Amino acid sequence: MTPIWDGLTQPEILGDEAVKIRQQLADAARGYHWPHVLALLSKNQELINTTRPDGSSLYAPLHQAAHGGASPEVVRQLIDLGAWRTLQNARGERPVDVAERRGHSHLLSVLTPGLKRRVPIGILLKMQEHFHEVIRGRAAKEVHKYQLRLPELEPLLELDEIHIWFAVPGMAGGFDYWLDIDGVEAKLVTKSWCRVVLGSGQCHEITSVGSQLVGEGFV
Repeated sequence: MTPIWDGLTQPEILGDEAVKIRQQLADAARGYHWPHVLALLSKNQELINTTRPDGSSLYAPLHQAAHGGASPEVVRQLIDLGAWRTLQNARGERPVDVAERRGHSHLLSVLTPGLKRRVPIGILLKMQEHFHEVIRGRAAKEVHKYQLRLPELEPLLELDEIHIWFAVPGMAGGFDYWLDIDGVEAKLVTKSWCRVVLGSGQCHEITSVGSQLVGEGFV
């Protein structure tokens, strides 16, 4: 399964059933009901890194596990389902930071991100800024209308899979993005589609100094 950056924040664009499942998952995680959380995720694995619709804390299930001091076994199961240890909440905390703040030292080692690639943080944040500019250049109206949470790039550093998909409602498409080169010469590549307009595909290469359109016209 391709990892998904879930930028949806508004319940009204999800549909009643999708909102219901996400609320159930958020409630179970906030209540530390881990058997229920894992049961829901076993049927809806794509929701592993989602947060409560219209919520303000931006706690995904792994943040809640860190907050509540869940067992290492539960945390490992969430990670095995695809939970990102580099995902930030509204305070900018990763799950390991939440665990440290809460004094759950038994979780620090399992929650410390195991990075498969390395990019200096300053370079990564510059690339992220330029990536967001590309997204707004393609879908500014949708980003504003739907109050989308734009992708953070740090999860790319811990994934076995290279690609992440960011769907944009109203665009009838979205952005497929991956880290083509890591290190100090890091380069992000993103391909975007808008299916409501034929020939709307674009490909950008993004570095810390900016973005470059390298292909367009495909669908």
